[in-house]
Amino acid sequence: MIHYQNENMTVFQSALYKTTTTLIETTDAIILIDPNWLPNEVEEIKSFVERVLNNRKLYLIFTHSDFDHIIAAGAFPKAFVIASKAFANNPNKDEAVQQIINFDAQYYITRDYPIYYPAVDLVIEEDGQKLELALLTLTFYLAPGHTEDGLFTIVEQQRTLLAGDYLSDVEFPFIDSSYADYVATMEKAEAIFHKHAIHTLVPGHGTVTTKPAEIAERIKESKVYLQSLANPEAGLEVQLQNKYQFFDGMKDAHRQNLKIAKMGDYIE
Repeated sequence: MIHYQNENMTVFQSALYKTTTTLIETTDAIILIDPNWLPNEVEEIKSFVERVLNNRKLYLIFTHSDFDHIIAAGAFPKAFVIASKAFANNPNKDEAVQQIINFDAQYYITRDYPIYYPAVDLVIEEDGQKLELALLTLTFYLAPGHTEDGLFTIVEQQRTLLAGDYLSDVEFPFIDSSYADYVATMEKAEAIFHKHAIHTLVPGHGTVTTKPAEIAERIKESKVYLQSLANPEAGLEVQLQNKYQFFDGMKDAHRQNLKIAKMGDYIE
């Protein structure tokens, strides 16, 4: 399940949707981002945390409130939780929890921890908000578009961007909130890339890259895709089919994107 590892960071990748969980180690803290999906995968992550935690403080960052990203919150009840203000004020918390319950019921899954929507200890309210640890600085940026409550996290000393459900190499942009916000967030991602000299990108789904040129290309591809939604050309689906291995499983999301872009962000 370990997908990528260096001296300070371990990225796990689920069998479902190539969803990532990131663990970062520093002298006084363990930082865990979006633990997920299946019970055996969560157990592997939990066991890893328990082995390396020692007397350090455990921080838990949620990039957004989609149910697959909060599904293992209950496995880490003592963690200090960080998320955006929109995440903390989400009016659909019960719906997110019900989606987890429905998923587990559909696949006969049982878990050895409670299911709940995580309460937030540190609320990120604005771009550039920081958390200073002993040898590490985390800088946060609000990232709406995929969802209203998206959050980018920059690990300054490691020049790493934890992007949540953006900048994937296996998915085109999924717009579940706002087309205009998504476009603005990609502009923000490009500015962050240059300002923080990012050289490692961890997407919420897909492959970690440590190549700045590839990061720049992913930003460009997302922007081009968003532009294509505004003025869709014949054959766009064929192009996407050729580019994305799992497009057949994502075509409904693409068609919803087209509808959102055409109708000025209105979602049925």
